[in-house]
Amino acid sequence: MKRKNWFGTAAAVLCLAALNCLAAETAKEKRFNDDVRIAIELLKSAESDIKKLFETAAGYAIFPNVGKGGLVFGGAHGRGLVYEKGKLIGSASLSQFTFGAQIGGQEFVEAIFFENPEALARFKESKLEMSAQLSAVAAAEGAAKNARYVNGVLVFTRVKTGLMAEASVGGQKFKFKPAASAP
Repeated sequence: MKRKNWFGTAAAVLCLAALNCLAAETAKEKRFNDDVRIAIELLKSAESDIKKLFETAAGYAIFPNVGKGGLVFGGAHGRGLVYEKGKLIGSASLSQFTFGAQIGGQEFVEAIFFENPEALARFKESKLEMSAQLSAVAAAEGAAKNARYVNGVLVFTRVKTGLMAEASVGGQKFKFKPAASAP
């Protein structure tokens, strides 16, 4: 009889632990979704013309918390959400490796706008890589007015914290993951 009670107690403890993990993961995802929403508002408040891009672009990816650091060798990583015509279609990860004169660390928001369905399709196939030819525009009032798409892609960044001095070469790579409910 004691053995039965032990198994029942162990099963109950495991169920409670699983529910606790599920609740923690749900809270983590909610915080991440909130970070994306806040990043979108931060970009819109920094530059009035960015609002138009959110409405007219074929799609966009928002990376709310990209961490970057370097000392000769550098790297950055972040994860974000991807939208097509304002509808969530999946998530993505951003990875960057750089080499050159650099020192420091920072956290920033990155927004990638896709001019047409073909550019968004390249991103969704994880075929988009950004290098020195495709540079980001700092999100500040007036910047979007003169910004132009390059190969169907336009990138804006907004530093949140930190300081980074660099003259380096490298590029960003992206990996797209469709949402479970996306077609």
